[in-house]
Amino acid sequence: QVQLVESGGGLVQPGGSLRLSCTASRLTFSIYRMSWYRQAPGKERELVASINSDGASTNYADSVKGRFTISRDNAKYTVYLQMNSLEPEDTAVYYCNAFSISLNYAYWGQGTQVTVSS
Repeated sequence: QVQLVESGGGLVQPGGSLRLSCTASRLTFSIYRMSWYRQAPGKERELVASINSDGASTNYADSVKGRFTISRDNAKYTVYLQMNSLEPEDTAVYYCNAFSISLNYAYWGQGTQVTVSS
């Protein structure tokens, strides 16, 4: 059974940093486009950042451009989200997503809570 396991969430003060990790198992990681989504209370889930299968192309939501960086290590089956200059508005549950264009199928992690508060 495919698993995506996120880690690295927590409580941080405004202006601080966190690095989220998502490690996959039982899938051919290198063919999947990997993304981070987030969902704040009372809001819809939104795309934060994504990276293509070989890591050559990334895209970001306007709200996180210049502050967040997505990267991946295919040898470790892991995708990262480096989050800097965090703001209270970044508070949400962050979810890892793996999408295969050829299979037209996506997997989701269980989510990790990020809380930005003083």
